[in-house]
Amino acid sequence: MTGRDGGPAGGPWISLTTDYGLADGFVAACHGVLARLAPAARVIDVTHLVPPADVRRGAAVLAQAVPYLPVGVHVAVVDPGVGTARRGVALATPGGLLVGPDNGLLLDAAEALGGITGAVELTSPAWLAPTVSRTFHGRDVFAPVAARLALGAPLAEAGPAVDPATLVRLPAPLVRADDAGFTAEVLTVDHFGNVQLAAPGALLAGLPERVRVAGRVAVRGRTFGDAPAGGLVAYVDSAGLVALAVNTGRAVDLLGVRPGEVVTVTGDVVPVTGD
Repeated sequence: MTGRDGGPAGGPWISLTTDYGLADGFVAACHGVLARLAPAARVIDVTHLVPPADVRRGAAVLAQAVPYLPVGVHVAVVDPGVGTARRGVALATPGGLLVGPDNGLLLDAAEALGGITGAVELTSPAWLAPTVSRTFHGRDVFAPVAARLALGAPLAEAGPAVDPATLVRLPAPLVRADDAGFTAEVLTVDHFGNVQLAAPGALLAGLPERVRVAGRVAVRGRTFGDAPAGGLVAYVDSAGLVALAVNTGRAVDLLGVRPGEVVTVTGDVVPVTGD
């Protein structure tokens, strides 16, 4: 796997996913390193607005995006442990290469790209910046490595092999089904205030057209317009997961939930006070 893709311009592709934000020069510095080392590479910015240090959110965004990106090298940096003993790694998959911290950020994306076929720890000095900052590995470690991989350098030259079984994994999000419905952890909240649950969409299939979500009645629909304006809808989103939205509103505000909290969805629509 070289990370090359025969795209329109014939050059390699690199993607960037970070929590760096847009107010500082961090993203530009990473782009600069890539441009200096691999000027022919085409760079896709997935997002730089992952909430700071929210590794689970970064992992979800990355995993849901990479299947639709060109085959290439995908750099992800949501790295509260930067400068500590945590490893920097590069992972090979049938669908591309992943570069970033060994903190669970990359593994869902690796599965989405076909599973890990090889892994290395990023320790080769020749692959890194001449001086590596303790707090900016995106610029000094991950971007230089990504550039070299995109140009076709062998993964094995980046550092020693890593047993994939030793890679750090995030705890599996809670999903529990029962006869009444299911309970699932909030996985992400998007820009529109839609609440994505960790539950697979199939869990909605056996429920009636009206369901109860965290004590509120919702429509089980296919899209936002299946609920009246201001109404709550439970649907299967573009990632195949159960999501909650408010037609012309924000489900996250209506439900008052945050990532990591749990939501119960049932077919029980017995009226409760406040409906």
